[in-house]
Amino acid sequence: MWSVVQYRQIGKHVERDWHRQRHQGGDPYGNSKLLEAGAGSGLRNVESIAQHTSEESSTENETDGSPTSLEKHGSPEPERNGIDGSKGTNEKIVVQLQGDADPLDPRNWSLAARCKNIAILSFLIFSQGWASGADSMANTRMSEAYGVSKTASNLSQATFLFGIGSGCLFCGPLSETIGRNPVYLGSTFCYLCFVLGCAFTPNLGSRIVCRYFVGLFASAALGINGASVSDQFRPVKRAFAFPIIAWANVAAPMLAPVAGGWLVQDPHRSWHWADWVTLMISGAAFLVALLFLPETYLPVLLDWRAKNLRRVTEASSARYTYVSEHAEKAPLAQRLRHTLPMPVVYFKNEPVVAVLGSYLILIYILLFSFLSGFDYIFTQTYGLSHGQTGSCFASIAAGSTVFTLSAPLLFRWSRDKTDHVRHAPVKPEYRLWPAIVTSPLLPISLFWLGWTDYASLPIWSGLAACFCFGVVATAFYVSSYEYIVDSYTEHSAVALASITMARYLIAGTMVVAARPMYEGIGVHWTMTLLGCLALPLAPAPLLLKWYGEKLRAKSPLAESP
Repeated sequence: MWSVVQYRQIGKHVERDWHRQRHQGGDPYGNSKLLEAGAGSGLRNVESIAQHTSEESSTENETDGSPTSLEKHGSPEPERNGIDGSKGTNEKIVVQLQGDADPLDPRNWSLAARCKNIAILSFLIFSQGWASGADSMANTRMSEAYGVSKTASNLSQATFLFGIGSGCLFCGPLSETIGRNPVYLGSTFCYLCFVLGCAFTPNLGSRIVCRYFVGLFASAALGINGASVSDQFRPVKRAFAFPIIAWANVAAPMLAPVAGGWLVQDPHRSWHWADWVTLMISGAAFLVALLFLPETYLPVLLDWRAKNLRRVTEASSARYTYVSEHAEKAPLAQRLRHTLPMPVVYFKNEPVVAVLGSYLILIYILLFSFLSGFDYIFTQTYGLSHGQTGSCFASIAAGSTVFTLSAPLLFRWSRDKTDHVRHAPVKPEYRLWPAIVTSPLLPISLFWLGWTDYASLPIWSGLAACFCFGVVATAFYVSSYEYIVDSYTEHSAVALASITMARYLIAGTMVVAARPMYEGIGVHWTMTLLGCLALPLAPAPLLLKWYGEKLRAKSPLAESP
């Protein structure tokens, strides 16, 4: 709904600019003087741009909307080409930004508007992340109701994660074709339909199918949220925005069992109430996003401007045709053929992606294996009820929250690092500091949790270890996303999608293996094994800080230092 308002506002703005220029005399888009000035709507002639490419690339950053050499030096007489390439009366004019301050650019929107957008997006992420752990505490009652083992019941969580993993590579290219907003809203509507289906499933098979599609359609909100942050925030301000998004991703799966545990504890209440609560939270998030979440993908916004210009100028018989670069991009099918093999390419050829991806995979294995593991770590050791066991997950969410509260500090530190220069870039290695500081906590927290899991020791020891895990999980999420966005710039969306796909698919596999592992070797050795996997990864952020610049210099996909 809000994107419809956006489109109309852009149309009114274009009409106002057009009529104002027409009153000044002549065809506002038909002479070089007005082309030089931007013609009130950020316009540049395609042929003229081509003649000044070498000057622009050496002096200006076109993607940030800064002034081009055409705007500085004027426009030579363009070659008269029709839309189809034949000689004709219409010239193609590509619609772009009017410099750094163009209000069309989401990065130039007011801070209050962008904070509102991040809050809505976080609510959407939180509600769909909630679904991943919503039924984890219903495992026992689900297995009894369906007449299957608890391990088989874990397929409900596993297939959700498989759905997210399989959808991640599609939602990115799709959002760059039709825009972020339609992808968020369309996928969330379908997601709600399958959550409703989960609440009525009569057997495990139908539940597994519904849960897979719940995850598949949740992949949009959980997979492209980093791109939405980059749409709206320049490098320094991303230090403030990313921790909030990371909190929604990490805390939601851990808070869902808190509510789920108390819901399923009452034998007189249907265990499907976990699905109903998910539906209520997600439905509220969908309505808020439908009413107030705007489109933030700049190429789509420029395409809307071009469409409105064509509408206005056709009525005036103008001799120019306005186009956008977005409208002339390769079709979705062609870009998918390029995108789908990229996870293998990134993990094989990009050490940065391989290292950060491996760390995030381990963190997500731990996050989702805890959904089963807490039955062994806390329930069996301390004799807790379902509600009390679910409440133990709040310790991980609390650690995530504490790190998120450091966002203003990270933002201030970024400001100082760039000497308060407006629009200054941030060196990617600087983004690694949260991970460098907290990475030793990962193996420590795992060994701590495993080897203090005795009924003779207070439960607070294990909860403190989980708190530390929550801190490091969120810190590493923030560092990894920001480092990849700053390092790979235009290729970052595919890099992040590759990591997201891998971590959800592998985490889904480990969810199925979690119960047999805890039952087979016990809590102590399970945590020891996972801690040993975390040990060699602990120095990874520090090594990337030392050698990351050299690795990026050798990469054909990363931004050259």
